Amino acid sequence: MSPRRSTWRVRSTATATLGGGKLIHHGLDHARSTLRNSVWLAKLTSRSVAELTYGAPRQKPNPDRITVADQVRQAPVALFLPTLQGGGAERVAINLAQGFIDLGIATDLVTVSGRGEFAGQVPSGVRLIDFDASRVILGVPALAAYLRRERPSAVIAFMDHACIAALMARRVSGVSTRIICTVHNTLTLATSNSANFRNRLLPMLLRAFYPSADGVVAVSHGVARDLSAATGLPLSRIKVIYNPVITDDLTAAGAGAPGHPWLSDGGPPVVLGVGRLTQQKNFSSLIRAFAAVRRKRPARLLILGEGEERPALEELVRKLELGSDVALPGFLAGAQACMAQAAVFVLSSAWEGLPTVLIEALAAGATVVSTDCPSGPREILRGGELGQLVPPGDVDALADGIMAALSGSGRRVPLSDLEEYTQQFAAKAYLRLVHNGGR
Repeated sequence: MSPRRSTWRVRSTATATLGGGKLIHHGLDHARSTLRNSVWLAKLTSRSVAELTYGAPRQKPNPDRITVADQVRQAPVALFLPTLQGGGAERVAINLAQGFIDLGIATDLVTVSGRGEFAGQVPSGVRLIDFDASRVILGVPALAAYLRRERPSAVIAFMDHACIAALMARRVSGVSTRIICTVHNTLTLATSNSANFRNRLLPMLLRAFYPSADGVVAVSHGVARDLSAATGLPLSRIKVIYNPVITDDLTAAGAGAPGHPWLSDGGPPVVLGVGRLTQQKNFSSLIRAFAAVRRKRPARLLILGEGEERPALEELVRKLELGSDVALPGFLAGAQACMAQAAVFVLSSAWEGLPTVLIEALAAGATVVSTDCPSGPREILRGGELGQLVPPGDVDALADGIMAALSGSGRRVPLSDLEEYTQQFAAKAYLRLVHNGGR
């Protein structure tokens, strides 16, 4: 069974009632005012302008043969996110959807735009609903119509803008669907380091919106503390659920063929980094640390990922004369197998939420060195028990950590130590939250 795609299209007049996304352009007072106007206008016009085309309807069970499982299927759990681009939150949504399906829960994957690298990885049995909108704010009318028609038991929203949109859509729709907001990054650092002025307004917006959520999930205790401090939301209202990273497919992928020849050519050991080439991941520190390592012993550095920092990183490699020992091949199939074969995996980030790649590397059996950045690495590595922790931005300490790992200082972590990061564990934790009204 392939995933069923449903496309919901709303006339442009419906999207115009939301003020062209002005909600996120101004301060908190204006945001509240715009929200009130948006809700009133959308309620006034949504019935007349929201002409929806909807395919692959869910079949209703025979009323004479309804089981408990059928009753659950009549009220799907909806996972709402902006796109299916190749990011950590998108991977979490895909894995969580599979976990729900495995537990017999009807699941809708609801997207503002269903395009992206993960579009072909939607699990069998999950209904993919694509609003085909260009921006999150413009998907609110279609999401409101979806809530009225489908009445899901809960909406689990991924990423802050989508969480705000889900809370707006519920108010527009007039339904009582539970909304659970998930936070995947250290808010204060992610917003203060953003070049986008609108993103810097997020703490104010979340302070206004998140109290109305039925549940708020942080992906690590560090993220929870930061969110509470930034928004004033009581820490007792924030539930910590680690991401569903480890799956059967992930474990099998680790035994596959690595996607780069350095990992199978019998040459010098390979130091591996994986992630988007962005300021947050701080691969420039990793390259400088590797240069110090390379002056002491043979080694090679492989960084898998793509992003806006590529030109600067390539220039740094040239400046340090590392061209023959450093490769940046972009995203590669078989990244998990690369982790399994690398001599050491390094996370060099300046900040995180709960770094998926660090969990994947441990699941692959890699020796790990990580910055002790906020938030996630210290929790994942149990304070350094499962891998080395070094201060973020400290090139010398990172180089020393890599040298120690290459000298054999490290151990393979059994999967039993990583149970909290498995698909099944996370899916059950989210379902308990759904059934308990978000608490």
